[in-house]
Amino acid sequence: MEKFEPHKGLEEALSTERFSRYLAWSDGDRARAIELYTLNTKLSEALYVPLQMLEVALRNRIHTVMSEAFHERWFQDDGCLLGDRQPEQLQKALTDIAEQGKEGTSGQIVAELTFGFWTGMLGANYEQLWQQNLHKIARKPDGKGLRRKDLSGPLTPIRVIRNRTAHHEPIIAWNLPKHYSNIVEITGWLSPPAAAWCSEHCRFDEVHPPDRIVLVMDN
Repeated sequence: MEKFEPHKGLEEALSTERFSRYLAWSDGDRARAIELYTLNTKLSEALYVPLQMLEVALRNRIHTVMSEAFHERWFQDDGCLLGDRQPEQLQKALTDIAEQGKEGTSGQIVAELTFGFWTGMLGANYEQLWQQNLHKIARKPDGKGLRRKDLSGPLTPIRVIRNRTAHHEPIIAWNLPKHYSNIVEITGWLSPPAAAWCSEHCRFDEVHPPDRIVLVMDN
């Protein structure tokens, strides 16, 4: 009788290319590779809550501040969006909404725009807009203001991690405690109630105890 090998079946489901990364990290130990894959999946799940709240809080704070400064459809004003990428993202959002048969309200458009669009609003080319209006989106707990770079710097790797979790890619080689701490801190700057909600419902610290970290790199 052929011996049942559950790991082999899982490897086939994951694809050789995807599983090979975990095999390399485990020095060819297939059982250990499965453990690492499982840990990666649980960490991705645990990060969903804080990443979701950060993204929602960021886009809503930017939209609120910009709407107060201009109007609800500020993103369609000529010259508001700089560069090529964000206008393309806006156009895709408008097209997707139209194809879904939706009305295309400002709220629907804001929700359809990607995390990359919103983090792009904190890029260096928006420094003038930050000085004039966008600085109002967040403050430190002591009430002091923030520099644009205080948000844009840590948000760059956070966006990459967010995209990797969304596409089921490995994240266990990242310094996740550092980035999780940044997620919580930035969320608190944007909305203290949102950060408090995350603290109550997030399981990251339970899933990621220090004694299980084996692949941390400096990123």
